[in-house]
Amino acid sequence: QVQLVESGGGLVQAGGSLRLSCAASGSTFSDYRMGWVRQAPGKERELIATISGSGGRTYYDDSVKGRFTISRDNAKNAMYLQMNSLKPEDTAVYYCAAKRSGGPYASPSNYPTWGQGTQVTVSS
Repeated sequence: QVQLVESGGGLVQAGGSLRLSCAASGSTFSDYRMGWVRQAPGKERELIATISGSGGRTYYDDSVKGRFTISRDNAKNAMYLQMNSLKPEDTAVYYCAAKRSGGPYASPSNYPTWGQGTQVTVSS
């Protein structure tokens, strides 16, 4: 079973950038499709980006498409989320999530393994 630890959150002004990192351990990282899920206060968890085990295929929710970029480095057992042009509505706790490759992947419920989360706050 893979274990996940996020880092890189913080406070940024609207229009700014942040880069989140997710460090994985405990299993063969390339066997897992990875995703970033966020949850804003009072809202449901939202899967905003996901990447295949090889890194060759990505998916983005419309809310972040063109502004966020998901990537991974399997040699370093790490995944990243580059967030540009941040908006106040991007404020949320961001979670790194993992599932074994194969099967459905478009919902947060498809991912059984989560990190502890990192807070991102975007001020207007």
